[in-house]
Amino acid sequence: MVASPKPVYLKLRDMIAAAIIDGTYPEGTLLPSVRALAAEQGANPLTVAKAYQQFQLDGLVEVQRGVGMLVAPNAATRLRKTERDQFLTEEWPAIRQRIDRLGLDAQELLAKQPG
Repeated sequence: MVASPKPVYLKLRDMIAAAIIDGTYPEGTLLPSVRALAAEQGANPLTVAKAYQQFQLDGLVEVQRGVGMLVAPNAATRLRKTERDQFLTEEWPAIRQRIDRLGLDAQELLAKQPG
């Protein structure tokens, strides 16, 4: 994971949210177990459990005893809306200011191909 001032459980939460939004974990799918994800990411299982707990509190996963955590219906739609709102209120204003400060044209930026 890239170094960031964001706590590890929030980085994990963002990673899982992105996987739900992009369809890696569609609704009704089991998320990896806490231990499996902790081992895969090199994280403490308690940290992974904290990230999962936030999804549960937000109603984005459903716990089935003895089975695991399933992605809740409409989780991707709800996450996409939340992520979009967060981007527009927290990230976009700074990006827009930088575009203006550098004298860039937003239309040209959108037309450019990466690479």
